[in-house]
Amino acid sequence: MIRLSLAAGVALLALAGPAYAADDAAPLKVMSFNVRWPSPDDGANVWAKRRDLFVDTIRKAHPDVIGTQELYKLQADYVLKKLPQYNWFGIDRRGGHADEHMGIFYRRDRLTLVDLGNFWLSDTPEVVGSKSWSKEPFPRMVTWGLFERKADGKRFYMYDTHLPYMDEDEPARVKGATLILSRIKALPPGVPFVMTGDFNTGPESEAHTLLTTDLKDARDTVTNPEGPAETFHNFTGTPDKRIDWILYRGFTALDQQTITTHRGNVYPSDHYPIVADLAFPGGS
Repeated sequence: MIRLSLAAGVALLALAGPAYAADDAAPLKVMSFNVRWPSPDDGANVWAKRRDLFVDTIRKAHPDVIGTQELYKLQADYVLKKLPQYNWFGIDRRGGHADEHMGIFYRRDRLTLVDLGNFWLSDTPEVVGSKSWSKEPFPRMVTWGLFERKADGKRFYMYDTHLPYMDEDEPARVKGATLILSRIKALPPGVPFVMTGDFNTGPESEAHTLLTTDLKDARDTVTNPEGPAETFHNFTGTPDKRIDWILYRGFTALDQQTITTHRGNVYPSDHYPIVADLAFPGGS
């Protein structure tokens, strides 16, 4: 497993910023958000036209941690400029900062980043940029962090990932899920765990079935989830695939919401973000 020092291979902001008024020991609020890379071909939804709505969507949800996919550094830099109460970390799928990141944002006022790292979904997971199974050209990876809550010292692990997108790549997604699950099972069993991601497959898939042998899907375990189950809408506002999930163990899921914010025909992303409140064992 690739580990990086907190001073190397990560993007961290040291500026002080205003904190949200909230109970420091409240449930952990987790967001999964496929950012949509800054493609010049997105018309009314190019990054420059949706970036403030993207930031406002995060601001209104005020999550403690955000697992992103398709994040480019210029997008992360803009978010931090507007929301300085967050830090983020990650390297891109090729080991630098020029491509897609599985960037994880976290609130500096509530959480301390204790450890972090990355591994690749391949036969050689410690080799940066490696790929083995999918037919698409992109390496796939997991960025992870170990966090400690400042209010009470409670810790949790977080994984963030983006699985292959091609329909014929379900076997690759299953192999990726198998590797991820083996890493999760090696973590300390008493420390809660959460994973965010764009899994590019639905809850009926073999990959979802495999992962939920050890994890729970927040959408499936809360009583009254809010918003549509489907998350991918391709900038249409009409989602047709539930490919973004929040999976966990060791927590209790209290609620889960799909956020459908838009301003006319402008959306923060081509995916709707999802948010879940997770209670630590023994209370918030």
